[in-house]
Amino acid sequence: MKTLGLLSAFMAMTAGAVSAQSHGHGAHQPYAGFEGRAIKSLSEEDLAQLRAGKGWGLALAAELNGKPGPAHLLELQAEIGLSKEQVRAIEALFAEMQSEAVAAGDRFIDAEAALSDAFAGDSLDEATLRGLLEASGKARADLRFVHLRQHLATVEILEPEQIAAYNRLRGYASDPCDAVPEGHDPDMWRKHNGCD
Repeated sequence: MKTLGLLSAFMAMTAGAVSAQSHGHGAHQPYAGFEGRAIKSLSEEDLAQLRAGKGWGLALAAELNGKPGPAHLLELQAEIGLSKEQVRAIEALFAEMQSEAVAAGDRFIDAEAALSDAFAGDSLDEATLRGLLEASGKARADLRFVHLRQHLATVEILEPEQIAAYNRLRGYASDPCDAVPEGHDPDMWRKHNGCD
């Protein structure tokens, strides 16, 4: 009798799990709903970011290693203490990046659309697939280059204490006012980091 009760409980749990999965709520259906996308590999949010020339997370290698991006520098210009000359130089970098990023984003979207369309058909072969992937990979690399190279350029415009302030304001570094590194003059350190 006890075995029968356990079997009934197990069957009820299994039926509930199968029912949940068949309605798109299970772990086996992480992409349910994606099939309705125009380009299967890109969400509407992805498309909007790419078409607007946004970063799309492509510059994290620079951003998280102390190489600020022009868009966020302009947002934080007052807190960082950018001069008018620095702002003008960064605005020029940003305008150039925006223009190039929109064009590069469009090329990446087109490449992903071609890949999606090819899989929707019945005649895709490995050679064609390889070409489509190379085109998409190159378009993504070009787009990433557009964003990353501007992070290299901003470093040439900024003072070290401005980079430190940027990293602190963006949440990437602890407050330098909390501790003066060994070998630094405490008064100068505090002055350069805006601690007073």
